[in-house]
Amino acid sequence: MTALLDVILPVFLVIGFGYAVARAGLFSDDAVDGVMRFAQNFAIPCLLFRSIAQLDLSAAFDPDILFSFYAGALAGFAAGMAGARLIFDRPWADAVAIGFACMFSNTVLLGLPITERAYGSDALQGNIVIISTHAPLLYSVGFVVMECLRDRTQVLRFPSLVVQIGRAILTQPLVIGILFGYAINFTGLALPSAFWSGIDLMARAGIPAALFGLGGVLLRYKPEGDRATIAMICAIGLILHPLITWGLGTAVFHLDTAALRSAVITAAMAPGVNAYLFANIYGVGKRVTASAVLFSTALSIGTVWVWLHVLP
Repeated sequence: MTALLDVILPVFLVIGFGYAVARAGLFSDDAVDGVMRFAQNFAIPCLLFRSIAQLDLSAAFDPDILFSFYAGALAGFAAGMAGARLIFDRPWADAVAIGFACMFSNTVLLGLPITERAYGSDALQGNIVIISTHAPLLYSVGFVVMECLRDRTQVLRFPSLVVQIGRAILTQPLVIGILFGYAINFTGLALPSAFWSGIDLMARAGIPAALFGLGGVLLRYKPEGDRATIAMICAIGLILHPLITWGLGTAVFHLDTAALRSAVITAAMAPGVNAYLFANIYGVGKRVTASAVLFSTALSIGTVWVWLHVLP
């Protein structure tokens, strides 16, 4: 109960506050969009830039944590696609969008604040390592599978497909922040303290603004679509993914306590708004992914509480 009150509820209270003021009409859709643009395009990229630039990569970059996390994510993608296609008879394009929702955890807006509140800011190294590869890798998987299924000739035009995917990924502000962080880390470039103070101010604003804005965004996701499909997405994202990550991390890779916590808590996060954005790009599966984001975010209050008690 302490974990629920001290760790999880404060995060969801901020989300709920954003939801409530948007629902009451005290915060317009344009204002919500502005907060989210500030958080996702500027403040959180500053947070990731600072974290990676100052990260001890030799100590923090552990391939075992990445294998544990991404094996669960890719298994979720395959299970979501298979379930959507074989059980619910959805078109292939819908199935890809549903599979993407199953594998794309909300690593930044939920994973970072919950891990920080549960274990402290020093416990975020594993989260940052996962986040630094999360969007580039999983968007690449989603784009490649979707493009190949939508247009089989893309397989024959592989170079142009790589360019298309690379352009889509490298123009994302989060990825730009990550790449600049790696550039500073690798080069060892010394930057003035005033610069880092400014970055710190932006970084500290990122998570609260993002959580508040996320509440306003969730108001738009009406509970529509196939309930059974939504339930499948929630089950895969909230249970299967962290369960696989926990099993591999403990039985196969023997992750240390800090790495195991970061990997499992990040895997246990609900699908983020990127799940809906991916579906919106292709105009498929939008209702079901939007509803899954809404319901899984609410359900994660309970499932994350369970994982916090299971983890050492």
